[in-house]
Amino acid sequence: MSDGQQDKRRLIVGPFNRVEGDLEVRLEVSGGTVSAAYVNSPLFRGFERILEGREPLDALVVAPRICGICSVSQSHAAALALAGAAGVAAPRNGILAANLMAATENIADHLTHFHLFFMPDFARAGYASRPWFARTEARFKAAQGRAVRGAMAARAELFHVLGILGGKWPHTLTIQPGGVTRAVDARDRVRLLATVGAFRRFLEDSLFGAPLDHVGRLETPEDLARWRESGPEGDFRLFLEIAEDLDLAHLGRAYGRFLSYGAYPQAEGGHLYRRGTVVDGQDAPLDTDAIVEHHRFSRMAGQDRPHPPFAGSTVPDGSDEDGYSWCKAPRLGGLPYETGAIARQLVDGQPLVRALVAEDGGSVRSRVVARLLELARTTRAMEGWLRAIDPSGPWYARADLPEKAMAAGLTEAARGALGHWIRIEGGRIAGYQIIAPTTWNFSPRDIDGVPGPLEQALVGAPVLDGERTPLSVQHIVRSFDPCMVCTVH
Repeated sequence: MSDGQQDKRRLIVGPFNRVEGDLEVRLEVSGGTVSAAYVNSPLFRGFERILEGREPLDALVVAPRICGICSVSQSHAAALALAGAAGVAAPRNGILAANLMAATENIADHLTHFHLFFMPDFARAGYASRPWFARTEARFKAAQGRAVRGAMAARAELFHVLGILGGKWPHTLTIQPGGVTRAVDARDRVRLLATVGAFRRFLEDSLFGAPLDHVGRLETPEDLARWRESGPEGDFRLFLEIAEDLDLAHLGRAYGRFLSYGAYPQAEGGHLYRRGTVVDGQDAPLDTDAIVEHHRFSRMAGQDRPHPPFAGSTVPDGSDEDGYSWCKAPRLGGLPYETGAIARQLVDGQPLVRALVAEDGGSVRSRVVARLLELARTTRAMEGWLRAIDPSGPWYARADLPEKAMAAGLTEAARGALGHWIRIEGGRIAGYQIIAPTTWNFSPRDIDGVPGPLEQALVGAPVLDGERTPLSVQHIVRSFDPCMVCTVH
C-alpha cells in the first residue's frame, strides 16, 4: 500500500455532548489529518412553517421558542422585523432596555460557553501530562471545577437583569416592535447597576484577575503574550497558556470572511459594535440583499436554485438522496461567511482581534479571545446604558401593522448574525424565514459544492491514532459555540 493510501478512513463524530441541540460530523481522514468534513444538523423543527398563516404579532410568541438559551435574541429579531413592517421606531429608553436584555443573554452565554462548554475539554485525561493540567482540572472538570461553580452563581445573579426588565427568562414578551412594555424607575436602576456591578467584579476577580479597563487596553499580540507570561492570575491567563502549548492559534482556520449585522443599536444612530464585513483583513459594506440560502445538500425542496430570504421556503424533501443536513447553506454574494463575536470585534475594529486574525486567521485561539474581550467590553457598556436611562421618558411607541409588508429584523445573538425576514399579506404571515448564526457557521456545502465555514475549518485538524472523537475536532467545533436548535427551522 502506498503512503498516499495509508490511514485513509472515515469517522462519524457525534452526537456531541455540551452542545445545545444535536450535531454530527462526518470526517474523511488521510495521513493523520482531516481531509474533508461534512456537518450534519440531524433535527428538523419547522418553526418557519408554524408561523405561516398566523397573525404577525404571533412571531413574538412563537419565534423565541426556537431556543431556550437565545430566546431574547430571537424575540429582538422578531420585534425588529415587525417594527420595520409597521414603520415604527422605538424611543431611546426602549432601545436601551432592549439592548440591556440582549446583552445580558449574550454575555451570560459567553460566560457559560467558556466555563461549561469549551474549557472542560482540557480537563480530559488525554492532557494529563501537560504542565497546566492539574490547574485546569481543578478549575474546569465537568460538574466539579471551582471556576464552573463560581461562574454559574455569577450567571444566576446576572439574570436578575432579565427578571426586572423582562419579567422572566427565557421567552419574555417585554420586547415589542415599538420598544418595551416594562418601564424602569430610579429604584430599579439602582438594583440593576448593583447587579451588573457584581457581575463585573466576578469577571475581574476570577476570569481576568484584573480590572476590565485593563482588558480593554489589550491591542497587540505582544500585549497578549505579556499577559500570558506575567499577567494577573485568572482563567484568561490559564487559557492563554493552554493555547500557546497546544498551538490553538493555528487550529481551525476557515475562510477569512466575516459578517456582522451590527450589535446593540444606539438611539443616536449606528451600533455599539459596527455593521459590515471583513474580507481578508479589509473592511467592506454589508449588502443584505445579496444574502441567499442554498438547499443543494440540505434535505429541502428547491435544491436547483438559491433562495433569497423573502422568497425562501422550508419544505422537507422526503425523497432526497443527496442532502446530508437539515441546515441550509446561507451565502453572501455567493460566498460562505463566518459570524460570531470574532466577526463583531473584527468589523468594529478591535485592534487585538484584528492583529490576531491578521496573523493566524479565524483560529480557535482568536475566536475564544474575541469572545472574552467582548464579554468585558459589553459588561462595561451595560453600565453606561443603565446610567443613560431616563425613568421619566417614554418606553414604547404604538405599532400598527399593515395588511401588506415585507421587512427584515437583523440583530446579533451571542453566536453572531441573526436575521428574521417577514412577509405579510392580507394581514397574515405569508412567509417567515430565519437565518441563525449557526446556520451560517455550520452550513453544508452549497450549490457549487463549497463547504461551510466549520467544514472548512476542520480540514487539516490532526487525528491521533485510535481517536474516535478527536480532541482537535472538539476544540474547533466548540470554538464556534454552536447552537444547533437555532440552526434548523
